[in-house]
Amino acid sequence: MTTPDSYAVQVEDLRKSYDDDTEVLRGLSLQVERGEIYGFLGPNGAGKSTSLRIMCALLKPTSGRVLVAGHDVVAHPFQVRARIGASLQNSSLDPLLTPVEFLTLQARLYGLSKAEAARRVEEVEDILDLGQAAGRRIGTYSGGMMRRVDIAAALIARPEVVFLDEPTTGLDPDSRSRVWRKVRELNREHGITFFLTTQYLEEADQLAQRVGILNEGRLAAEDTPSALKSSLGTDIIIVRTHGPAEESASAALRTLAGVTGVAAAGDRISVQVDSGAEWIGPVAVALAQHGTAVADIALRTPTLDDVFFRVTGSRFEQEALTS
Repeated sequence: MTTPDSYAVQVEDLRKSYDDDTEVLRGLSLQVERGEIYGFLGPNGAGKSTSLRIMCALLKPTSGRVLVAGHDVVAHPFQVRARIGASLQNSSLDPLLTPVEFLTLQARLYGLSKAEAARRVEEVEDILDLGQAAGRRIGTYSGGMMRRVDIAAALIARPEVVFLDEPTTGLDPDSRSRVWRKVRELNREHGITFFLTTQYLEEADQLAQRVGILNEGRLAAEDTPSALKSSLGTDIIIVRTHGPAEESASAALRTLAGVTGVAAAGDRISVQVDSGAEWIGPVAVALAQHGTAVADIALRTPTLDDVFFRVTGSRFEQEALTS
């Protein structure tokens, strides 16, 4: 049975507004259990990074309550920071130090002995993978190399909770795989809780045990990746039209008995059906009768992108993982 002590992160009716009356968070509530890998998705500007900065006790909320590792981020920010690791959008690397010097310093600041700090640096060397550049100062590194050092710094002390804000953005596929393996290893062997935002749906699908989707400042959907995909039905029919799809075309499709949901954006209509093979024909006929010119039509099983589209009304913006 889950109890309040089981939660690594508790967010209750979190709201954040800025001086220009811009309301970013509008009542966000969620709970992350200890030892869980939680994926946090949302459109650009939805408030993901703002949420993480509040959870890391770096930004005060307008209202609401946030507990991390059992401590209130407003009342006890230092206790929170002592128990977390974070790799956010703006890193705090020292450009004059080498990675080993910087990571050793981070470990020592967490109270680790010199010998233990050295062991921890060895543990994260597989993420660094810097080769001959390992002895150079961080200030000479590329953005991707700095990102790897920043992630290693977030993990060096094996904190209770680690916050990763789009951790593998800009990394090559091999470096991403190294980060994924290390996250799984630390979660499995040391029970570390991970809270991560990502711009890669495959990352959320493979790493996260549960996924929350933020939309318009609130949690719009939350479940395991498989349950979220299953909630859409058996199949998805994707229709691309010549020109923007009209709402009346979507309305026409909703009248079909086998259609369980329709979402449209731009020249793309996503149709949820119980049996794609049976309904791809009727969908095409209904659009033709409506006068909608179809460029192409395809059938596939649901993905997290379909869930994201259904919840937010927009497609997930991401790079190709093979790039």
